[in-house]
Amino acid sequence: MTFLLRRAAFYLVTAWAAITINFVLPRMLPGDPVQTMITRFQGRLSADAIASLHVLFGLDAGESLPTQYWKYWENLFRGDLGLSFTFFPTTVTDVVAQSLPWTLSLMGVTTVISFVLGTLIGVYAGWRRGSWLDGLLPVTTFFSAIPYFWLGLIAIAVFAVNLRAFPAAGGYAPGVVPGFTAEFVGSALYHAVLPGVTIVVSSVAGWVLGMRNMMVTVSSEDYVVAAHAKGLPERRVMLRYAARNAVLPSVSGFALSLGFIVGGTLLVEMVFSYPGIGFVLFQAVNAKDYPLMQGIFLIITLAVLVANLLADVVYLLLDPRTRKVS
Repeated sequence: MTFLLRRAAFYLVTAWAAITINFVLPRMLPGDPVQTMITRFQGRLSADAIASLHVLFGLDAGESLPTQYWKYWENLFRGDLGLSFTFFPTTVTDVVAQSLPWTLSLMGVTTVISFVLGTLIGVYAGWRRGSWLDGLLPVTTFFSAIPYFWLGLIAIAVFAVNLRAFPAAGGYAPGVVPGFTAEFVGSALYHAVLPGVTIVVSSVAGWVLGMRNMMVTVSSEDYVVAAHAKGLPERRVMLRYAARNAVLPSVSGFALSLGFIVGGTLLVEMVFSYPGIGFVLFQAVNAKDYPLMQGIFLIITLAVLVANLLADVVYLLLDPRTRKVS
């Protein structure tokens, strides 16, 4: 319990620091986002109207930075993330609510598939090193060395342009009305195949190599040798003794991956024009959309911190030594 309380306090301080940096950094960028928005919409406003927009977006030049910072915290506690410049007059909360499900569904499923598949292959490859499974490692390493966006472009060229088996862009077919209908769900799944496979192929190798190397190391430990000497079944020794301890380093990596699910894979979403939060973040950066950037960064930060806290809890459950330390 003491261990968890210490970690929770650490994450609270980290969250405060991240939110503070999240507030300061966008305001250090050059340019005026309000003027950028007016130019994009080809508007001509009076000086009073422009000043009103600055006040509306929390960028009033008459207010000091500490005052803006205090109001920023007040708005956060009210759940108000502000208005988006890019999608004005839509609120940041609405923009995030529209794009986040796309990223969670795509990244969530592919991250879990990559972790489970890579861990299982790594367990068997490390336990039976020198077998045919080891021959797959160079192949997976080759694909993992290819950047996401390049592998996505190759997939589009082969399967979308040449074979015309899958769509090249978008989250669903034009003309389909979003909703919980069989037509929309089927179209969304169909459009998610190429980006999903791209992410899995690129990321599974890391889990395979990490788990395989840990299994090789753990298999020579005394408790594994003792389990063999007791005559326990090999499958039980592999899973209950070796794999349970070898998977501990992967838990932290998986927790970080779960946290970054919220951020999405920016380049993949850009290549496939996938309507996820990563693509929205790219639009926000181009438009100097402070509120939208801050809202997305805040959600990503909190997701990573919560995922790491959950990883600490899993460590307590898997490793008895951690419970003794606490």
